[in-house]
Amino acid sequence: MDDCVQINKALDMEMVKTLFLCNRKQTDFFLYVTTADKPFSAKEFSNALGISRVSFAPADLMGKMLGTKIGATTVFSTLLDKDNGVQIVFDKDVLAEEWYGCSDGTTTGFMKIKTSQIFHDFLTFTKHSPKIIHM
Repeated sequence: MDDCVQINKALDMEMVKTLFLCNRKQTDFFLYVTTADKPFSAKEFSNALGISRVSFAPADLMGKMLGTKIGATTVFSTLLDKDNGVQIVFDKDVLAEEWYGCSDGTTTGFMKIKTSQIFHDFLTFTKHSPKIIHM
């Protein structure tokens, strides 16, 4: 996320951190969107959703399911998730921001868009119903 400091300055916003997570059996998948500076706790995340402990999903599954590689995970990958196999989870603090900055699905391209457009318009279009948690 340190590389994002320059991107934040150039785009005049804060990049989000997007994590691809799964349960131990790799049958339940989560795309967690949080603020870049917030540390991730699998225990807190699991408790907030009332689920068993999660961990980072394998890179090969991320590529297969979301079409991205490590460092490029993005909410825009929900376009590829036609079966809604990935639950989208937003940290409440992300929704408080006017702008949403994220990867374009690569490690070299970035986007800036209104957070409300992502949450209300884009995810509705992809037929994903995000959950909101506060950690």
